[in-house]
Amino acid sequence: MKDCWFPVGAADDIPSAPGRETLLMGEPIRLFRKAGQIQACDAEGRDLPVTVAYDHVWTSLGTPSQPIFAIPEAEEPGRRFVPCGHVRVACSPLRAVENFLDIAHFPFVHTDILGAEPHTEVYRYEVKIREEEDEVWATKVRFYQPQAAKAAEGGQEIEYMYRVPLPTASVLYKTCPSKPEAWDVIAIFVQPLTETTCVAWPWMALYDDTSSQADLVGFQQMIFLQDRAILENQVPALLPLDPGKEIPTRADMTSIAYRRWLKSHDYTYGAQLEAQ
Repeated sequence: MKDCWFPVGAADDIPSAPGRETLLMGEPIRLFRKAGQIQACDAEGRDLPVTVAYDHVWTSLGTPSQPIFAIPEAEEPGRRFVPCGHVRVACSPLRAVENFLDIAHFPFVHTDILGAEPHTEVYRYEVKIREEEDEVWATKVRFYQPQAAKAAEGGQEIEYMYRVPLPTASVLYKTCPSKPEAWDVIAIFVQPLTETTCVAWPWMALYDDTSSQADLVGFQQMIFLQDRAILENQVPALLPLDPGKEIPTRADMTSIAYRRWLKSHDYTYGAQLEAQ
């Protein structure tokens, strides 16, 4: 995983040298701005690769073989791009991504917002590991939501697509309440501080001309803070990759594919490899 790109901060929040320190996979790194450019180095002063994408700074402890994944909607005019701050969570970075992929918990954790009883059924959907892109995709996901977005009025059935392009990043496409022919885009970029601690950097690309920036950020922060209580109490703390450790249901198809994809690439930082 050291050769992957990881988010490490908001692009507009990087100070001039000497900058600020953070952790990446247990190793201290420093981010700073010099001559107008954002740079990064490790504790020994070794320069690290840096790219800025989707309002965030990305780096790697190794040598990424590919540029950062594309989100075509980030190039569309008329969208609002909303970096939603960050949330520190005492959980495996892989657990944080898997939670983002799960819709079955909506009625019970995000009650009367992203879900509500008795609308608890997860309908059959499709999951595939797309070999050409080397990404996990879940499509034709449908779920009833009382308030699908900050600008939404009234409950409606929402269609989702989930995409996992990196081990600690996921992109969600969902029905846009104000523009049904388009998708709202909500992403979670997860910085692995250690195997059991991470920082989530949510980001959105929306069609919403009515909500204030503060309201959009507040809505997304509220949703993730509701998740944090669940994430910080999951057992085991590391994400099990052994299929015998937990009993999946139909609603867990995306999680199963994600774990299989992680294991096939040896993306195991924050994972439990064998049942204990």
